[in-house]
Amino acid sequence: MNITFVCPELSPAGGVRVIAIFAKNLKKRGHSVSIVHWPKGRRSLPSIVKTLAKKRRLPPPYREGSYFNDSGLTMIPLESRRAVKDSDVPDADLVVATWWETAAPVAALSASKGSKVYFMQDYGAAGQEFPKLVPTWHMPFFFITIAQWLKDAILRENPAASVSVVTNAVDAVKFDAPPRSKQAVPTVGFIHREMHSKGCDIAVSAILAAKTKVPALAVHVVGVDSRPDYLPSFVQYHESVDDAGLSKIYASCDAWIFSSRSEGYGLPITEAMACRTPVIGTRAGAAPELIPGAGILLDTFEPSEMADAIVNIAEMPAEAWQDLSARARESVAGYSWEDATDRFEQALTSAAGRV
Repeated sequence: MNITFVCPELSPAGGVRVIAIFAKNLKKRGHSVSIVHWPKGRRSLPSIVKTLAKKRRLPPPYREGSYFNDSGLTMIPLESRRAVKDSDVPDADLVVATWWETAAPVAALSASKGSKVYFMQDYGAAGQEFPKLVPTWHMPFFFITIAQWLKDAILRENPAASVSVVTNAVDAVKFDAPPRSKQAVPTVGFIHREMHSKGCDIAVSAILAAKTKVPALAVHVVGVDSRPDYLPSFVQYHESVDDAGLSKIYASCDAWIFSSRSEGYGLPITEAMACRTPVIGTRAGAAPELIPGAGILLDTFEPSEMADAIVNIAEMPAEAWQDLSARARESVAGYSWEDATDRFEQALTSAAGRV
């Protein structure tokens, strides 16, 4: 099949990473795959002013993800952040919108551009609030989404929609660790992103509270920008690590913190579990489907509850922790990105057959 993905800017976001994984896997299977995308993003003037006022320094430059490097895919950059039109898009069997702002322009493309698909990973965070998303769910698409809760949300608004769920997987080659004991020093970690939806403020407050009960607690934080000023001095910060480095960090922790207030899926959950690290997580995204039995699923977004869970893991007997670690690994075993691509490819075939 000839397939075109219409993307926003190729940021370091997890959703862009997922698009790249499917696009590259589909190419390996013999499909012709093109990526039409917005140009590299720029910091807005209000964002620059806000950072200067708050941190007394300029914000770091906007960074594009490297997920498409050396992919062999046909890359078609637009000259500005504008709506895609027919002249931008090659004739194909399928054209796939991948972000709510790309949905309406893709829906308006001519039939020669292919059957219309919306790979819907949007989940209501800032910039993609649900009032913006809901109208796109009534457009004439075949929908593919990443979690059952997102399928349910689409069908509540549009019961007639055709929706396939293709849950995210984990690369068990990149993210792996041998069985181990608890760390000699109790250690936790989390991914830092600036957006309020990611709940990093919850994680920091929880760590500070837990530190009063577990003074030796060590913390690893991974981010794509320079170290945030508000991180406590005892936190070890890792900037822009690759997958191999991230895997080692996961495996150096007794628990991984997932603090999101809202999330489409939550790739760090499965990546940490693949590295045998139990997850302490909020009920955002796919966490309620992934964490039970393999970590601690929280009932609230209160830092105090998260802090109690950190202390629980830190004080857990070694044998009990090793059992939880083994269950974390088992919970993500047996479902690879190749399996996910099988399902994605099947969904695309179904979409192509509708016309």
